[in-house]
Amino acid sequence: MDQLHQQNISIRDIQHAAKLVALKQLLLDCGIGVSSSSPGSSDLSSDPVVSQHRVLLFCQLKSMLDIVENDLLKKHMPTVTYLRLDGSTPAGSRHSLVQRFNNDPSIDILLLTTHVGGLGLNLTGADTVVFVEHDWNPMKDLQAMDRAHRIGQKKVVNVYRLITRGTLEEKIMGLQKFKLNIANTVISQDNSSLSTMDTGQLLDLFSVDKEKRKEKTSAQQQSEGGKTSLKAMMENLGELWDEEQYETEYNLDNFIGSLK
Repeated sequence: MDQLHQQNISIRDIQHAAKLVALKQLLLDCGIGVSSSSPGSSDLSSDPVVSQHRVLLFCQLKSMLDIVENDLLKKHMPTVTYLRLDGSTPAGSRHSLVQRFNNDPSIDILLLTTHVGGLGLNLTGADTVVFVEHDWNPMKDLQAMDRAHRIGQKKVVNVYRLITRGTLEEKIMGLQKFKLNIANTVISQDNSSLSTMDTGQLLDLFSVDKEKRKEKTSAQQQSEGGKTSLKAMMENLGELWDEEQYETEYNLDNFIGSLK
């Protein structure tokens, strides 16, 4: 802090957070926040690399959304228009906010938390998804991606993940990959969904086969036969001890006396 004070640099400067610098560059590459150059200007540095996109920007925590909003967008990219949807947004106004983002192409970014914006929303107005932070559960991130991959989406959706090397995020992404591999191993193509079933498998779900009934009845008969054979086996056992014999054989005092 003393060094920053001597250099007249605030700790809130995005230069101290490489992820925010990368996020700024990514938004510029998407054509967001780029000031249009004058017709007579020959400077090509301000021209966007691609045509302008619209972004869904996901974070895990509201505090991280505050940092992105206050330290990056308001200070360094004031021309960017954005909306915000997190836990503090009233539930009654969330639908209207989503409709506003989808219908107004002048809004560049929608800031969301993965928990609030990951389910039940149709955000086809965006064609770019950016994850600033990642969830331990890979399904939450996949559900967040699906907000843009909805019916009615006519553009190609690109997903970007910002990961800081040598931090906990690498372990989070490793665990995400491990969980997805486990899920793909357990859920095969045969039982993943109805769309992968053939006609015969679908008909088997809604029909009762007579042969299956016969198999069930034969299985029941076999189980009954097993019970009778077990009863016969019990009858063939030798004579059992009387209760007094058990008491003398397994008497604790006699056992302790034998040890002496």
